[in-house]
Amino acid sequence: MAELERPERLQIMLTHDELAALENWRFDKRMPSRSAAVRELLRRGLASEGFLTAELGAKSQEFGVIMPDGNGKKSPDRPE
Repeated sequence: MAELERPERLQIMLTHDELAALENWRFDKRMPSRSAAVRELLRRGLASEGFLTAELGAKSQEFGVIMPDGNGKKSPDRPE
């Protein structure tokens, strides 16, 4: 059996709205797969500047992709 090019897996949980936002972005950018879209978003996020390190004790639920009003959610330690 051939060895996988990307042998590491990452599992994340998304809300319906977060998944819809990912899919909309993916199709708008003509990405070939969800995985490719997530890798591209990770690459962009890791290359960006201007975000702060999460505070000690921050919970995963505090880091959503979108807010109920449809805007991107800011991390708890990032100014509004």
